[in-house]
Amino acid sequence: MTTPRPAELSAAEARRIALRAQGFLGTPDRKAGVRGILRHLGAVQLDTISVLARSHELVPYARLGAVGRKTVEDAYWKPTAPGGTPAQPHAFEYWSHAACILPVEEWPHFAFRRRAYRSRPHWSHELPDGAYDQVIKQLRAEGPLTATELGGAKRTSEWWDWSGTKVAVERALMYGEVVCVQRRGWKRVYDLAERAVPAALLHDELDDAECLRRLVRLAGQSLGVGTRADIADYHRLKGEQVDSVIADSGLVPVTVEGWGKPAWADPAALLTPPRGRHRTTLLSPFDSLIWERARTERIFGFTHRLEAYVPKPKRVYGYFAMPVLAGGRLVGRVDPAREGRTLVAKQVTLDGPKAVPSVAQALIEAASWVDCTNVRLEQVDTPDLREPLTRELARALA
Repeated sequence: MTTPRPAELSAAEARRIALRAQGFLGTPDRKAGVRGILRHLGAVQLDTISVLARSHELVPYARLGAVGRKTVEDAYWKPTAPGGTPAQPHAFEYWSHAACILPVEEWPHFAFRRRAYRSRPHWSHELPDGAYDQVIKQLRAEGPLTATELGGAKRTSEWWDWSGTKVAVERALMYGEVVCVQRRGWKRVYDLAERAVPAALLHDELDDAECLRRLVRLAGQSLGVGTRADIADYHRLKGEQVDSVIADSGLVPVTVEGWGKPAWADPAALLTPPRGRHRTTLLSPFDSLIWERARTERIFGFTHRLEAYVPKPKRVYGYFAMPVLAGGRLVGRVDPAREGRTLVAKQVTLDGPKAVPSVAQALIEAASWVDCTNVRLEQVDTPDLREPLTRELARALA
């Protein structure tokens, strides 16, 4: 029996497959709103930085448009009780690509990671005697609590100087005895997993291979097409973990023009060519379309780096430079800020004159979403394009 020849994709086909897989082109799940986006992507990264909005709000905004920020939060964190059944959460927070919001039905598939944490011989924070049992006892008695309500998150003002209580509850979160199914004022709300996770999902019965097969398959579906490194990075698996299950994951081998490395695709993504157009939008640097630099450069020819943690004199594009997606391409960057009801474009980079209308549109729509009535340009990296961009903004705001 001969092995079928891998499908061959052009670079443009792979790019459009990736855009569809990430919820930008003609995806039925968009009709399901924010929860549909979460389940389609499989993971939405959380981050503390808030410029226009927090990253987990920017992700559905990029795909759905100006969905209300309270609507976004409720979609992630507000349980529902269909047909008079007990209220069930839709999501939980756990370590995936980073700290991520994950669909609650994926709880069993992170059993391999919970087991790994339980057997880990070294931790960066020391656990005081008795702290773990005290946290579990308090949650059992008092119900869902933040670290502050449990007794304090930090010993000093330093972000890394956790209190014994915070160390204990975070350890319990990683072990799976405690779960976060809500954020309150950006603080994690901890509860006992036995109380918060639906009973049918509350188990660690799946072995590592089954967990990994599921996450590799989900990563392939969410990427559309990806290399071994792309697939591993999506849920931060090891390369050898991907290797151990990819043959049984349901993904199929493909070759992509210009990639130079083997790739795998979701077979459903190969059945029909991606069609349709997507909205022009600013992207969070933590958006799963672009969160992996090498993939972003390979697919879009766009070098992207978050510079929030780079010393200011060494920044090239700005503190929180947000790529602009338009017409299936990344056509520029905007480093935004807010001053009252003005969206300030502190630094703008454009990929030539043709990018001007798209960048202006992305700025105007983002300003409206965050209740700004004006847009002010500061630095434009191509001086000749400053005046055309200013005119385009004025025209759109008129």
